[in-house]
Amino acid sequence: MHNKAERLQRAKPPVAESPPELAHRLPPGQIWTERFPILHEGEVPNYDMAAWNFRLFGEVGEELVLSYDDLMALPQTEIQVDIHCVTRWSKADTTWKGVRVRDLLERLNVEPEALHVMVHADPDYETNLPLRDLLGDQVLLAHTYDGRPLTAKHGGPLRLVVPHLYFWKSAKWVRGFEFMKRDRPGFWERNGFHNVAEPFREERFSEEGHMPEDEWKNFEFD
Repeated sequence: MHNKAERLQRAKPPVAESPPELAHRLPPGQIWTERFPILHEGEVPNYDMAAWNFRLFGEVGEELVLSYDDLMALPQTEIQVDIHCVTRWSKADTTWKGVRVRDLLERLNVEPEALHVMVHADPDYETNLPLRDLLGDQVLLAHTYDGRPLTAKHGGPLRLVVPHLYFWKSAKWVRGFEFMKRDRPGFWERNGFHNVAEPFREERFSEEGHMPEDEWKNFEFD
């Protein structure tokens, strides 16, 4: 098991306080934060946007490779959602703009047998999702946060936003979707984290463990 999962499992859960009007929106073991913690593995990528692309491949009729301009030319959607990190912070009413994944997939002939997706991202990161989790109204490939272009530290130029799951599934620096007949675990899923990651069921770890402490308070913020 990756040492991060082991460390979080050993930590004591906090007392989660919430304004009464937001209490029903806070998953178990989470704490609201006004700031936006910056957590990721590896270095922040530096891109030549003229060479940047997004690839859709695997169990599809024909592979599709899109430039950033191609994505920006697609219908754009703005959402306001709560987000929840496995390290126990939650942030209410975040605003994102980008391409709804469902709208993007209308351009692609996905094979009927393709029930799973591996999300590929830099640097050498991947996380797995059932295809159905990408088809909701609030699942975006986001380029804008809070009315401004997404910063590199938060995943710019493009990150996935899957707000109904813990935020490690919302990969930063996303570069492609691989459509698969069978599920396969991604980076954190291979290293002690839960395969599904549903916050209201506290699906944090692949093995039984305690809720994580608020170690995110020691990280950088926006």
